[in-house]
Amino acid sequence: MNKKEFAEKLAKLEDISVAKANSILTTIFSCEDRKGIIGIELDAGRSVTIPGFGSFITKHRKARKGINPATGQEIQIAAKNYPVFKAGKTLKDRVAT
Repeated sequence: MNKKEFAEKLAKLEDISVAKANSILTTIFSCEDRKGIIGIELDAGRSVTIPGFGSFITKHRKARKGINPATGQEIQIAAKNYPVFKAGKTLKDRVAT
């Protein structure tokens, strides 16, 4: 399912326009700077938990040394933050059946 299909289903289920549904999805999931509720919370180091569905969290990976596979030379890999989604028990159980 892509975003357009998602918006169409949401619009049908909630009896709203497709444009309004698309706006809601953008408000929640946008990855543009300072937009998207989930992205804003992750940028701030906070988590977003939807009971039963799952949690979005930010993890930190320390700087480390690696090897360039093309040259075999040792390189420094910078530290970085990255997003993680952890499915909740209810979602895991639903998908597992």
